[in-house]
Amino acid sequence: MTTRTAPTANALYDIPGPHTRKRHRLYGIVSTVLILALIGWVIYLLFDTDQFTAAKWTPFEYKGIQELLLRGLGNTLKAFAYAAVLSLALGAVLAVGRLSEHRPVRWVATILVEFFRAMPVLVMIFFIFVALKVQPLPALVAGLTLYNGSVLAEVFRTGINSVERGQREAAYALGMRKTQVTTFVLAPQAIRAMLPTIISQLVVALKDTSLGYLITYEEFLHAGKLIASNLDYDLPFIPVVMVISPIYIGMCMLLSWFATWVARRQRRNPKTEAVGVGPAQPGTLMPGGR
Repeated sequence: MTTRTAPTANALYDIPGPHTRKRHRLYGIVSTVLILALIGWVIYLLFDTDQFTAAKWTPFEYKGIQELLLRGLGNTLKAFAYAAVLSLALGAVLAVGRLSEHRPVRWVATILVEFFRAMPVLVMIFFIFVALKVQPLPALVAGLTLYNGSVLAEVFRTGINSVERGQREAAYALGMRKTQVTTFVLAPQAIRAMLPTIISQLVVALKDTSLGYLITYEEFLHAGKLIASNLDYDLPFIPVVMVISPIYIGMCMLLSWFATWVARRQRRNPKTEAVGVGPAQPGTLMPGGR
């Protein structure tokens, strides 16, 4: 005979009673019904407007359209790779500047971070492309780098400052310089706390590569626009959207999965685990002691 253990109270909230559980169950049922109704309504509209007819999906079997999509996807990944690497590098440089003990360096880094964080990324891309007459790919990468690098600078600075003060003081007590303390003591401990936010910002950079089609950069969204404009049917271009959107979502989910995998691997890494220190034994002397 099994005995049912009573639920224990939580420090943050009380255990719901029978009436509350019924009400929550009712809320869940109603929400599920509404979501299913919304999905059913969208599917009905798609069928009602003949979005699944063969005529609208046959063009994707053409080799030219497939090559155009693959080329656009490759250009998107290329722009993202450049922007991600340069954003991380710029963020690290600006974070070091904001943590500097020299006031002029700290002021300059702070002004740059606040300016590029406040500036809309599309405005920066257009300014670099139109005013400075830069080619589409460098203009797109530069705009993404300036914005995301300034955001990552604050992430790095906050992560390093979140490490316990005692870690910094102990490192200085051992005679380490500030660069050594930051590189070998603070940054390795802060990276695990910063990793989810870093990946989230890289996902933003990946999605913002779609702004390249506004400056005629032939990325994935631009390829979809070319396909839609050359097809025989009118708006809305639902089949094109249904092909492009899952790929964008899949790339973002893959990036998030990679961040989770790295974080899990770091937790299992013996170098990042605490090392147990045995109790002092009687008679243990320092070198040269008596």
